[in-house]
Amino acid sequence: MFQPIQYTFRAMLQHLSIRNYATVQGLDVDFRPGMSALTGETGAGKSIIVGALGLALGDRADKTVVRTGAKRTEITAEFDVSKNDAADAWLEDNQLQGDAANSCLVRRAVGADGRSRAFINDSPVTMASLQQLGALLVDIVSQQEHQSLLQRATQLSLLDDYCVEHTLLEELRSLHGRWQTNQRDIARLRSDDDEGRVQLLTYQLDELRELAAEDGETGTLEQEHRRLSGAEQALAALAGAVQDIADHEQFNALGSLRRALQLLGDLQGDSNRIANAMELLESACIQIDEAAADLRAATDEFPIDPERLSQVDDRLGRLHDMARKHKVKPAELAQLTRSLQEQLQAIHGREEELQRLGDEDLKLRERYAEVAGQVGKQRRKGAGPLSREIEKRIASLGMGDAGMEIRFEPLASDAVNARGLERVEFLVSTNPGQEPGPLSKIASGGELSRISLAIRVVTAQTSQTPCLVFDEVDVGIGGGVAAQVGALLQTLGDSAQILCVTHQPQVASRAHRQYSVDKSSDGASAQTSISELDEDARVLELARMLAGAEFSDASLAHARQMLAGDQDSC
Repeated sequence: MFQPIQYTFRAMLQHLSIRNYATVQGLDVDFRPGMSALTGETGAGKSIIVGALGLALGDRADKTVVRTGAKRTEITAEFDVSKNDAADAWLEDNQLQGDAANSCLVRRAVGADGRSRAFINDSPVTMASLQQLGALLVDIVSQQEHQSLLQRATQLSLLDDYCVEHTLLEELRSLHGRWQTNQRDIARLRSDDDEGRVQLLTYQLDELRELAAEDGETGTLEQEHRRLSGAEQALAALAGAVQDIADHEQFNALGSLRRALQLLGDLQGDSNRIANAMELLESACIQIDEAAADLRAATDEFPIDPERLSQVDDRLGRLHDMARKHKVKPAELAQLTRSLQEQLQAIHGREEELQRLGDEDLKLRERYAEVAGQVGKQRRKGAGPLSREIEKRIASLGMGDAGMEIRFEPLASDAVNARGLERVEFLVSTNPGQEPGPLSKIASGGELSRISLAIRVVTAQTSQTPCLVFDEVDVGIGGGVAAQVGALLQTLGDSAQILCVTHQPQVASRAHRQYSVDKSSDGASAQTSISELDEDARVLELARMLAGAEFSDASLAHARQMLAGDQDSC
């Protein structure tokens, strides 16, 4: 017997803090497990609270969300992830675990300039990361989402959540990704003009090997060239310096110092200062004499060698010419030679690489087909039970003659994707004898809303997203149908956390708890607030929802009756 996939983990939104968002100046609210209804007058701001939660989880935002006069909007949501294996694993993989065990804090700040920042457990993260985690924590179902149900991709996701093992879907996506990468590598290798490339590389390498440039050769030759080309100038400079300090017949520094010492010789006994000066002059004579000797010896370091200079000049010219040809620096020629050799070797080894990639491609195709077959088998096995469950729920919502089936269509070989070998389409008939057709063609707006809700209720019991938020999905229905909607949501709330924004008293009365959203004004600005209602306050709120602001004793009695009918299960 078929059993739908059951996910035991259930995260819970514990606390929501909103600062300077739209009409909310400051708001803090605690939530608990089960079904919670958010009610209030039209325009009070119920959907604003849902929007703030969506913003905290990565929805797009701009500066218009910032309350007038404020510098920034800040939304913080705290979740209990003690039973959410997927979220806990994601936090661990991304090293974003919080200090408090089993708690996850997400925060979003949007400035008046539109700039946005996101945080998970007080660590800054990208918006993509925030959205990834948000998808594991909360699923917000709005009126607009009815349109997404018309898309086959959405329908396939709902079916997969209901009956396909998550690990199989992950492996299928991984295999397809690896297969596509392998295919691109094969195409790249096959598209290269190997023959022309080999000819060019061989020609270039022959030239470079003949030149035989070495690492560091250019720098060494340039230094030698400077020394050889400047040898005559250097020798002349050395000779002139030696003449000036020691060897000139008529005047040189050493001779001048010695003459000065002779003149002072007879005076050294008359003054200590003269004696000190003579010691310094004698020391200077010694140093100049040594300097002259070093300069004479240095002339050996500047040999005049025209033949060697010509050789160096020619070698440098060849290196520079080759470097210009290949658009590199002369010092990079040796590395260029090695690089071209590696490229040539890679081309010669390309056939081996193509063979390896071809073998890998075959293995990936075979494994993909095997896993996709298992996924398709589970889909077909679960499609019937899912259709029957949805039919039951649709019938309870006042569409007893409606029928539901899921049709499979195999994909062409060139259309196979990361989701398998087939696509599905939800077909519905709303009248007896009517041929089932696509939702977009068969169902009216009101019928689509009820069908969408029925599908959501059925698939939510197997969905991997643990907290469900229904934002006015019951618009356009009333009476007994609204009561059935409330009963369905209450059933979900027995095993999960449900937040429901509603105008229907039949729905609100089924909630395990109820919150009133109110808007006040001081004449200058509006302020949205929220409060949890006790039993007496719930009666008053339900009476208002039934009869309006001027409700009667009969409305109060009706409200008590509606609420009492649900007390045993609260």
